[in-house]
Amino acid sequence: MQSSSIRHTLNRRQVLSGLAATSLFTSSSSDARAPIFIADMHFHLFFFGRKPAAVQPLAGNMAGGQATLVAWSLVGDVPWLQPTGRGFKQRGTPSAGEAIGWFNSEMARVQAHISDQKLRIARTPDDVDQAVSGTPHIVLSVEGASFLDEDLSHLRLAYLAGVRHIQLVHFIRNQIGDVQTERSWHNGLTEFGMQVVAECNRLGILIDLAHCTDAVVHQVLALSKAPVVWSHSSVQRDRRLQVSLSGWQARQLSLDTAKAISTRGGVIGLWGLSADVGTTIASYTDRISELAAWLGEDHVAFGTDMNALANPAIASYTDLRRVVTLMEQRRIDGRQIRKIAIENYARVLQTAMRSRTD
Repeated sequence: MQSSSIRHTLNRRQVLSGLAATSLFTSSSSDARAPIFIADMHFHLFFFGRKPAAVQPLAGNMAGGQATLVAWSLVGDVPWLQPTGRGFKQRGTPSAGEAIGWFNSEMARVQAHISDQKLRIARTPDDVDQAVSGTPHIVLSVEGASFLDEDLSHLRLAYLAGVRHIQLVHFIRNQIGDVQTERSWHNGLTEFGMQVVAECNRLGILIDLAHCTDAVVHQVLALSKAPVVWSHSSVQRDRRLQVSLSGWQARQLSLDTAKAISTRGGVIGLWGLSADVGTTIASYTDRISELAAWLGEDHVAFGTDMNALANPAIASYTDLRRVVTLMEQRRIDGRQIRKIAIENYARVLQTAMRSRTD
């Protein structure tokens, strides 16, 4: 257990690191009159279901909205989930080796599709700069790190495969930390979870806290040497933190927790769930603008959760381009639009990559 003075030192160091990263990136931003490209912190494309990758190739979707930095999130616990009236629930537990097997087989399919689409994988800060300048890149991401199976060597293997963005938990219990939509199992972040945070920092992998409990969020913020993200959902000012909240409402962040992430240099992504953000481009634009007013324009981004939501407000990158166009029509400052559209995610991703120490 850390003393309060040590926590204060850690938090001050993180704030200064996050502010410095923001300043460095903003000072090198392209001219406000240059084209505004789009990033998405949380995107899905599956190889099964109603709209598999074969019928909606990624390159065409990205080109339709000039999206150039897209985090393709492989769902690490799909085989052990079942849909219910209150969202997804765990229907089984992976046996030893199953989750890493699922990760390896699905990641091979993801990489094959990216290659077939003539797209590039973002592995370095320079790759991210290229994406900001208009060259499309995919960030390999994993939603729910069950594939680690209490073995840090699996994290190294994911890094070598090109993964640069990892969400610690999803819907099933793992040995990292507690899930937002279930009763507490670990009372926050586990000992292994602490090791995962340190190893992500060492390797240069961005930590994503979406689906984590408040306790996990604050523990990770106290430990991580790099800013983190909450890639997708929304913020509710009056949210009461209790699992009894129905379905998607349990996935929201309180404003205080969102501010804790942002004050350490992190970024919050807004999803396209119509029950939350409304059904129109205008309603989504209203919510992203409101979020920027609450947290600051440096700490908000798109995190659509595309292809994982029913009847979403944002169903394609053409829709997200319409959001950017509407922001321009509303005379929102071009530099603010650019930050929300791509630079904020690019900045925090680059900062995590640069935290690599070996």
